[in-house]
Amino acid sequence: MTKTPKYWNIAKRYLSKKDKVMSRLIRNYQSPSETILTSRRDIFFSLCKSIIGQQISVAAANAVFLRFKKKCNNRINAKTVSNLTFSQIKGCGLSRQKVFGIKSLAKQTIDKSFNPKLIANMNDEEAIIYLSNLRQIGRWSAEMILLFTYNRSNIWPVQDIGLLRAISKNYKKKYLPPEKFINTLKKNFSPYCSVATWYLWRSIDPEPIQY
Repeated sequence: MTKTPKYWNIAKRYLSKKDKVMSRLIRNYQSPSETILTSRRDIFFSLCKSIIGQQISVAAANAVFLRFKKKCNNRINAKTVSNLTFSQIKGCGLSRQKVFGIKSLAKQTIDKSFNPKLIANMNDEEAIIYLSNLRQIGRWSAEMILLFTYNRSNIWPVQDIGLLRAISKNYKKKYLPPEKFINTLKKNFSPYCSVATWYLWRSIDPEPIQY
């Protein structure tokens, strides 16, 4: 894990001044209970974890991922995955589509048709589109990668159910909260939507979100 993003404390002060609800959440989740957003900086690892975790519970995803990690001899990288058979990966508890996604990711990483180094020079939307070209990676997954792996500061994942639930709860809105209100929050929180998202998630989850 890397250190806390450099922008974190600046973002907390900025958001506290901009929004009373955010100010309360930031006060409620101060250290030592606050576990700040960190990153592995390992995009292949994160993409595999993202694919495995799609459309299943957190507990199920963790169990499958541990089996997958063991099958990779604790070395989750493109070369290791490429050497595994389809059946070996599927035997960890993955669907056929998820196996295809992980095998495709390994192949594209090895042949460099997917080059994560390019992402550093892309803006958020360009990076989301680039990542979304990968098999089994949609917009939500791409946003999670930018937030948790690259620690981009202004990710506002409006397809995320947890974020929408947290907005409804903290701002006393019906579920689903109105799109206009969501967009207003984005405008108020920019350029630190990632930090606002993290605190909103934290308000409905007893454990800090990590990815």
